[in-house]
Amino acid sequence: MHLLETAQYLAYDPGITPSGGGLPGLAVLKNVVNSINLFAIVAVVGALAVSLGVWAWGHHTGGHQAEANGKKGAVVAAGAALGLGAANGIVAFFSALGSQVH
Repeated sequence: MHLLETAQYLAYDPGITPSGGGLPGLAVLKNVVNSINLFAIVAVVGALAVSLGVWAWGHHTGGHQAEANGKKGAVVAAGAALGLGAANGIVAFFSALGSQVH
């Protein structure tokens, strides 16, 4: 009987779902997060520009390590831009996927 009670406890649905407007300040929080995202995207543009400059400088001066670091920086900046741009969609996708778990 103990195993059955444990299984029923794990299968219990508390009925919690996200809803907007429940707490004050949601609009302010969204504005702050949007501003942080914009700031990060601007920083990534700067990082990409610096990385591409290091890559070009290393290539033209024969500095193989600088060239490799510039390439790595460009790839990391591109990945960061992809992640920042897709953040809302990624969270929405996994939130919807998680809501289907029963």
